[in-house]
This record gives sequence, structure tokens and C-alpha cells, in this order.
Amino acid sequence: MKNSLSDSFHQAKVELSKVIFPTKPQVKQAFIAVMVVVTFVVLFLALADFLLSSTVSAILN
Repeated sequence: MKNSLSDSFHQAKVELSKVIFPTKPQVKQAFIAVMVVVTFVVLFLALADFLLSSTVSAILN
């Protein structure tokens, strides 16, 4: 049991050494890109909701 647990930790350490973590500028750039996309999607959905609700209100009145 102890040997397999030790082997598992060793394999995890080896795999983590292969991982290339993003740099701080890469993380910042990705964050800004996500925020821009989310902002545009929110604005589009708000506009679509406003137009559809206005249309339905005009039809029902």
C-alpha cells in the first residue's frame, strides 16, 4: 500500500513538472479577453431582450 501511494505521488510530481503554467502577462491578457467577450454578450442579450419585450408589448397593447 505504502509503495503504491509513494509511486502515485512520484508520478504526480513528474507529470506536474511537464506542465507549462501561463505567465502573469498571459493570464492578464486572457482575463481581459474574457471580460470583453462577456461584456459584448451581455450587451447583445440585453438589446435582444429589450427589442423582443418591446415588440411583444406593442403587439399585446
